[in-house]
Amino acid sequence: MKVIGLSCDTVDDHVSWSQDIEDTQGIRPNFPMIGDADRTVADLYDMIHPNASDTMTVRSVFVIGPDNTVKLTITYPASTGRNFDEVLRVIDSLQLTAAKKVATPVNWQQGDDVIIVPALSNEEAAELFPDGWDEQKPYLRVVSQP
Repeated sequence: MKVIGLSCDTVDDHVSWSQDIEDTQGIRPNFPMIGDADRTVADLYDMIHPNASDTMTVRSVFVIGPDNTVKLTITYPASTGRNFDEVLRVIDSLQLTAAKKVATPVNWQQGDDVIIVPALSNEEAAELFPDGWDEQKPYLRVVSQP
């Protein structure tokens, strides 16, 4: 996974507010940032919250998979800080579910139980999960995270 930032500021402004972040949060952003001072990219991809003023920052997060498709979008209102823990949790889920035939339930965290995808028959599931599962409903088969 790689992180890249897009800002509606100039690259020179990035240097200044990166220092502000380090001064106030104890860590400097350590990922590349794209300057989009004229908002060409931000407007093209609707990255500014619809209720925000024209002076607001980009408030959107996109997770793009290795197949170049958007897997997740989140647009935060200006009043709400963005949550890197949630973004990382989603990326963990996306990587797991892309590799295994499972889905992650609400509030799932790395190492928690997962759900066998409903499209998988019990016979196919038995091959992939030979230790069995807890069938709470025919479509809800809970198994330890593979």
